[in-house]
Amino acid sequence: MGALEKLAEALAGHTHPAVMLSGVVSEATPTDRYVRGLSAHAALGDQLLINHHDGTALAEVVRIDRSLVVASPYERRASAFLGAKASLVGRFEIRPSEAWLGRVVDALGRPLDDEEPPLPGPVRRVDADPPKALKRAPLNKAMKTGVKVLDIFAPLVEGQRVGIFAGSGVGKSTLLGMIGVAASFDVVVAALVGERGREVMELLDGPLATHRDRTVAVVSTGDETPMMRRLCPMSAMAIAEYFRDQGKRVLLVVDSLTRYAHASRDVALAAGEPPVSRGYPPSVFADMTRLVERAGRAQGFGSITGVFAVLVDGDDMDEPVADTARGTLDGHIILSRAISEQGRLPAVDPLSSLSRLADKAFRPDEWELSRRLRALISRFEDTRDLRLLGGYKPGSDPELDKAVKLVPQIYEALVQIPTDPPSTDAFAELAQLLTLRGEAGKGAEPSA
Repeated sequence: MGALEKLAEALAGHTHPAVMLSGVVSEATPTDRYVRGLSAHAALGDQLLINHHDGTALAEVVRIDRSLVVASPYERRASAFLGAKASLVGRFEIRPSEAWLGRVVDALGRPLDDEEPPLPGPVRRVDADPPKALKRAPLNKAMKTGVKVLDIFAPLVEGQRVGIFAGSGVGKSTLLGMIGVAASFDVVVAALVGERGREVMELLDGPLATHRDRTVAVVSTGDETPMMRRLCPMSAMAIAEYFRDQGKRVLLVVDSLTRYAHASRDVALAAGEPPVSRGYPPSVFADMTRLVERAGRAQGFGSITGVFAVLVDGDDMDEPVADTARGTLDGHIILSRAISEQGRLPAVDPLSSLSRLADKAFRPDEWELSRRLRALISRFEDTRDLRLLGGYKPGSDPELDKAVKLVPQIYEALVQIPTDPPSTDAFAELAQLLTLRGEAGKGAEPSA
């Protein structure tokens, strides 16, 4: 029995019905199969197992008409033929277990690490409903990311959903990897959606190398079909929900939410859905919101802290995907290309970044210190042009004098690269560095 036949058996709950409903392929395109004979029996999201000359292929029903259903295959197979048998096998489900820790799988749950398939656990739907609003536990437990600039200016709490917004090449994936090594989590589930093939091993052998034994990676590279890229974060969420229900603190990393939206757009357009916002059909934004809402804390269980990378097209923070994500998530971390070009890594803009749960993450003294640091940086940046033109005179504005003296030191103290050890107390480390540099500056004054 082949891998897809075994998968079909799993989808059917390991039962063998007396009659399996089947139809025939009446038309085929590079992205879709048109099947007659199942319109009265199939539902959106059902799976079809379609015979091909070189085996079988799994496809998902994305549209139903009176006389036919439209199904999109998960894998590229050019040998589809008219009259091929298409069998209805039910909803797609995966079966994660503790044995999945340390493994790398594709969106269908098949191993990519050249090892035996991991032992299956209980069945879980990849399109499960989010927890009900009144069944959610409060988010009030602070957590340390180990990244100084985040712990000071955009702190997280357990179960929060936050986005990392940036254009291409500014450091989203690197920052995601740095957050992934935080000691606050029992399990890390990483969904790599539409990534370049080389970046997968760079992430697993780089920032996550020391925590591979508690990481599950779900991978769908950019050369795979939109169906696989669309399924990847949904499968990762189902895996995270399994560990959450075991009482674990789970970090879910999705890189990126934008490529998930692009894949959903491609599937929806191919199914005939009209575009309404810069080429995006309305179902794309509903799917994004549904995916994000599945993270968080549910009463009586563990938690899923979601960190979603958002690739901002053309550095436009108001493009539809970024705008929808910013309104759905519990906070946004903005990476600046200008800061990256200055060599300040991670290139987090402390003034634009925001955590909507900062009041739950900070102690009162930390909240006040973060506010004062943000005010100093704002004053420093607002007067940059004035100072470059020579309009600033030391001694005329004590607050500006303090900003000019301290902010460059703060920027330098916040620099952190992936090979640096995670921060344990960002405020204390920043205070210590500023004190040491202040004492060094005083010691240098007499010789000056």
